[in-house]
Amino acid sequence: MKLVAFSTSSSASPRPGALLDEQTVLDFTHDAAGLPSLANDLDACDLAHPFLAAARELVAKAANAAERSRLQQAGALLARDEVSLHAPVPRPGKIICIGLNYRDHAEEQGAELPTAPLVFNKFSNCVLAPGGTIVIPPGSTETDFEAELGVVIGKHASRVNKADAMDYVLGYCNFHDVSARDFQFADGQWTRGKACDTFAPFGEYIATTDDIPNPHTLRIQLRLNGKTMQDSNTNQLLFDVPTLVEYLSTYIALEPGDVIATGTPPGVGFARKPPIYMAHGDIAEVEIEGLGILTNNVVAADA
Repeated sequence: MKLVAFSTSSSASPRPGALLDEQTVLDFTHDAAGLPSLANDLDACDLAHPFLAAARELVAKAANAAERSRLQQAGALLARDEVSLHAPVPRPGKIICIGLNYRDHAEEQGAELPTAPLVFNKFSNCVLAPGGTIVIPPGSTETDFEAELGVVIGKHASRVNKADAMDYVLGYCNFHDVSARDFQFADGQWTRGKACDTFAPFGEYIATTDDIPNPHTLRIQLRLNGKTMQDSNTNQLLFDVPTLVEYLSTYIALEPGDVIATGTPPGVGFARKPPIYMAHGDIAEVEIEGLGILTNNVVAADA
């Protein structure tokens, strides 16, 4: 399934649905969908909740012409261009990021390979919708781009073994780890440089694990104004998805809807000679194989 969160002109609050194809969104909250009710928004990411199992069954049924016609006539199907997509988890409980997790990115910097995942955080204020505007914060002249594979957790995970870790993953999405390098390096720690407003665009959708059976063989790219800046493959990950779930859940309980940003490949702006940073008027695109394209424009708060 391709899970989305969307709103309409008549209802601004995001609600869950699925992309049936490039032109059609299925509204999971419509009466005709007949899905179990949700106590909170994050239940829509919970593999242990009956909602997702019923949603998967509904999406499968919608491949049948008669069922699709029923949903269409009832108003449960919406045209893609008539809705606004939000980040597929509009307000995740946690956004946990991993630094220096691509072998080729470490080589690019001449850095030693880490012996354990390097962990930092973003917050819910960072979340940005597909098509939304990345804001270069006041005083920053070195706001950088970083394409990343996002992993969305689907079950409560605490001290999970690596062998079982994939059972706790809902799916994957494009993620853009926007970083103000001047803040990051000046502060001596990463919170301000990584957690400014709008610094975590992701989406357009979550592809569930049945759509992406192996997340470790995916081409990952970032384009800035149409020019390819990053182009690698998730087979370069130093710590793969099961390793990250095991490691993080040893210390931090993971919950449905939590997002893990797994690190970025080479080609980032600060490592270039001369450096290249995002500027007012730019357009950034993250594209990961099987996950569509995440597009955001860029403006400077000082402009």
